[in-house]
Amino acid sequence: MLDNKTRLLLILSQDSLDQARVIAGRATTAFKLPVSLQIVLRALIWVGLKRESHSALFANIESQAKAVRQKRSRTHRAGEGRQLASRSR
Repeated sequence: MLDNKTRLLLILSQDSLDQARVIAGRATTAFKLPVSLQIVLRALIWVGLKRESHSALFANIESQAKAVRQKRSRTHRAGEGRQLASRSR
């Protein structure tokens, strides 16, 4: 299954992480096998990739991309303000 491995840093909200932990706990109980958070996240990614035409998936992707753009834009503008202030000294 994991012959071709790659490492990845994944940043999630605490709520998303908590939901994944709940799924891991339920799966552990249901299967009577230890199910790690990594297994759950891998399964969620796998299922999401198989549903590439699902409109909710694309809506979520768009929402996240817009949020990142807005955050970067605010950070960029704040940086310009600091540069202008330091130049005027």
